[in-house]
Amino acid sequence: MHVEEWLQSIPAVWVYALVGLVIGLESLGIPLPGEIVLVSSALLAAKGVVSPVTVGVCASAGAIVGDSIGYLIGKKGGKPLFDRLGRRFPKHFGPAHLAKAETMFQRYGMWAVFFGRFVALLRILAGPLAGALRMPYWRFLVANVLGGIAWAGGTTAAVYYLGVVAEQWLKGFSWVGLAAAVLFGIGTTLWLKKRVAARAAAEEVSAQSA
Repeated sequence: MHVEEWLQSIPAVWVYALVGLVIGLESLGIPLPGEIVLVSSALLAAKGVVSPVTVGVCASAGAIVGDSIGYLIGKKGGKPLFDRLGRRFPKHFGPAHLAKAETMFQRYGMWAVFFGRFVALLRILAGPLAGALRMPYWRFLVANVLGGIAWAGGTTAAVYYLGVVAEQWLKGFSWVGLAAAVLFGIGTTLWLKKRVAARAAAEEVSAQSA
């Protein structure tokens, strides 16, 4: 079953809770499909199943809280924590991934936390890595809050409005398609009649000449 179909089969309140929980756990450092759940929920909102505002609020809250918990875990566990995670989840926490993320943090600081929310790898690593690198919490919190709201709210709004426009367009497409088919049929019929009449006239002229 598709994620969107599964979400549509459960009550709205559980959709909100699931959005916040999955995004929160992903932000905490657990590899989960937070973006897929968010996009699917925003599409449900476009269909009127859930509220887009509530989806955006729950997603933002999950992102901010999850990242903050991840920061505390990273600060307490430090580099040894990532060594253990690298052995257990090499696909997400391997040495190459960590080296790339650490370079970005050291180079861009708060901007890495903010824009990391929009990148799948950094979305998982941002909180724990910022804590392990001892980034001042107030700087992390500012970037975390702004990035969480921009990513969650922006994604929800974009998908919601695109979904509404797409659904309206698809509803009108049946009438547009029908009208186009009718006009095409009429045009083709008139063109064929004209061609047949022109050929008949040409044959008549040829017969008279003979």
